[in-house]
Amino acid sequence: MSSPATDFYYRLPTRAGTQRPGSHPGTSHGNGQEFVTHATLFSRPDPRRLDVRASLRDVRGDWLVRVMRQRVGVPVWLAADVSASMVFGAARTKLAVLADLARAIGASATRVGDAAGMVAFDSREREDLQVPASMSRGIGHVMAAALDDPQRAVQAAVGERHNGDPVDGLAAALRALAGRQCLVFLASDFHFPLAKLDTALDPLSRTFIVPVIIWDPAETEPPPLNGLASLRDAESAARSAIWLRPRLRAQWRDAVAERRATLAAYFANRGLRPFWVQGAFDADAMSEYFFEANA
Repeated sequence: MSSPATDFYYRLPTRAGTQRPGSHPGTSHGNGQEFVTHATLFSRPDPRRLDVRASLRDVRGDWLVRVMRQRVGVPVWLAADVSASMVFGAARTKLAVLADLARAIGASATRVGDAAGMVAFDSREREDLQVPASMSRGIGHVMAAALDDPQRAVQAAVGERHNGDPVDGLAAALRALAGRQCLVFLASDFHFPLAKLDTALDPLSRTFIVPVIIWDPAETEPPPLNGLASLRDAESAARSAIWLRPRLRAQWRDAVAERRATLAAYFANRGLRPFWVQGAFDADAMSEYFFEANA
């Protein structure tokens, strides 16, 4: 049996105006393979692009050259939520799944010649986890190592809990990307109010954003047996006890479905489609996501 894919296909569905050559549709003219129009040899003195047949047909008798559209490279960024709730997980923590995503992004960007980097946040910008964009072959492992480091990446879970809003941390982390044309994977469980999320995303008007929603099966499916269960809030560490019964399990599932619908509707209003991760990252499913986006 073949092993799971470790990287995925991605391509922007819109043209990018960057200047560095790459694999994405661009707006600039250059040594590409997509024909745009003809121009006179006088206005574009490039004899290598001379089109003899078009020149012979030109009514003004001008020598014509082909004008081609250049494919360009686009920086790829991972905006990683490292708040305390991301440390939750039954088999593996959501932070470990996020590290798998980071490795896949690095491998995918390297394959097509794009630079990749990472910003991170909890209730504040985590500058200690930032990885500058690089075309290095091992950039994905560098990002994953920052997320896998329990002493740095989960400060919010081991006693340095902040009472601020994670959206404030996200806005601060994304500030450096404002106005840039790039691809951003916004990875989080989105267990925070969405009321202020527009303030963080609005500056990224030129950015193609992929919301990656990471949930653990233990969050979405209640325990199957009736009885007393002890629960701990992943963000505040507050503990509570509930008596599990069929009616409560139905309410649990209804709340998960409602939250899923709320997130889907929020991103749809911004013209975005979230990518859902349930317990493990699937690179093939991410490729299908981009195939559909570019269809």
